[in-house]
Amino acid sequence: MSELTLRKAIIAIALAINALGINRGKSGNVSARWKDGFLITPSGLPYEETRPADIVFVGKNRNATGKRPPSSEWRFHYDIYRTRKDAQAVVHTHSSFATALACLGMDVPAFHYMIAVAGGNSIRCAPYATFGTQELSDQALQAMSNRKACLLANHGMIAAGDSLKHALALGVEVEALCEQYWRALQIGKPAILSDSEMEVVLEKFKTYGKGTKARRASR
Repeated sequence: MSELTLRKAIIAIALAINALGINRGKSGNVSARWKDGFLITPSGLPYEETRPADIVFVGKNRNATGKRPPSSEWRFHYDIYRTRKDAQAVVHTHSSFATALACLGMDVPAFHYMIAVAGGNSIRCAPYATFGTQELSDQALQAMSNRKACLLANHGMIAAGDSLKHALALGVEVEALCEQYWRALQIGKPAILSDSEMEVVLEKFKTYGKGTKARRASR
């Protein structure tokens, strides 16, 4: 993929998070790994007005290159790419249900087996820290340890994937799970799957969505 193509893809995902209802307005941000750094949406520019030249490159030395400043949240994108070789793209949104739970400082437990899509037996909520700070990045990294997603207290959520498409899909799934958990809590206390059951589910998820293997297994 060329740099121009990747810049266009980042804009397409940024537009998609709003179109899919997991973000609104100018909040949130999207990035993708590129060479020795990453490309990220700029600060404060509406996605529908963003052009490829507006996407900002942040290098391994933390220096930003571009006509606009990078998203104020570039630090946790930088630290995720620095510490997670599996992360090729990151989507951060202020989705309604994830943010509502995050404002209560709530983790999302294994009330549903699909929690495994985020990489573990829960979706953790990182403690609150001011947006755009190194403290927030440090808290996010801890919450994402052995996970692909987390909530950010009084803020929103982060989803990382091995492509922009997968990061977006995970963000959509996390928001759906947060909505389901929120709705279940309105009725009562959801039953939580055991750690042993989640170990089984996580093992099955190693081949979840792998079409070729699934077809072979069915023969």
